[in-house]
Amino acid sequence: MQVFINKTAHEMAEGATLADAVALLQARPPFAAAVNLQFVPNTQYTQRMLAQDDRIDIILPVTGG
Repeated sequence: MQVFINKTAHEMAEGATLADAVALLQARPPFAAAVNLQFVPNTQYTQRMLAQDDRIDIILPVTGG
């Protein structure tokens, strides 16, 4: 199935979870994640199933002044 991670298309296996998408990007904490603009707590990444054309945002904190 195709999903979009940070606006880039990626192919993932059926039954993939948000944890699989995070692993695909090799994201390192701290970051936040949302699926279709809905925040997902990190404790639910393994339970949040993905579907065709889901939009996943991995958001890194911004530092500076």
